[in-house]
Amino acid sequence: MRLPVICPSCDAVLQVSTLTCDHCQTTINGSYPMPVFLRLTPDEQEFVMKFLLASGSIKEMAAQEGISYPTLRNRLDELIGKIKQLQQ
Repeated sequence: MRLPVICPSCDAVLQVSTLTCDHCQTTINGSYPMPVFLRLTPDEQEFVMKFLLASGSIKEMAAQEGISYPTLRNRLDELIGKIKQLQQ
């Protein structure tokens, strides 16, 4: 099951408020922002993982995905823009 990051009631970004250790039952409470990577869509997360596993090589990833270099480059640029926006 994917970790929910958007509130189902109002569409706001959820905050992490409790962390629990399953081993010793320690609980930490606070308000922690959701990491940027988790705020990406599942498809965007998969794209980032494939890009990293291709050692950041657009050429290699384009060959693996069977799409052109410019198409992959455009998708990467769009994702970079989204990540920059989420970091603000």
